Amino acid sequence: MIAFAEEFSFVNAESTTPKTEKHLLILPSVDSAEAKIKTEPAPPTFTVSASVYYPEPNQTDATPYTTADGSRINKHDPGKQRWIAVSRDLHSRWGGEINYGDSLLVTGISEEMDGLYIVRDVMNRRIHNRVDILVGRKDRIMGFWDEVQVAKL
Repeated sequence: MIAFAEEFSFVNAESTTPKTEKHLLILPSVDSAEAKIKTEPAPPTFTVSASVYYPEPNQTDATPYTTADGSRINKHDPGKQRWIAVSRDLHSRWGGEINYGDSLLVTGISEEMDGLYIVRDVMNRRIHNRVDILVGRKDRIMGFWDEVQVAKL
């Protein structure tokens, strides 16, 4: 027992509270925090129609597993990549506001399909004001939707 007491003799028994700094913390007021939130501009939002496509020659071109920006589509699970094609009127190369690699938040389709997508492809020139979501045949998703909201993030 004496050895135990000597081993911990360096412990000071005067105060058990941790040392703290005595500086006044100044927090921003609620008004200034709200002002910062209000001044951030909303992302550009578009109302478009939406459809789905499979990476097959009859729905794409002669190279169905390569997108317009050169990305390679996963042959086994294309929908997993969450990629999207936009009509040429929406793409910056033809005067629109969307570029390859942009993130788009899509809402207005379904809980399963709504979400974040990355622009990797463009659609045929005859299509206007539409997005085309990449899916696989085994996903068993088909459809066409109007009044879909797309926000560029």
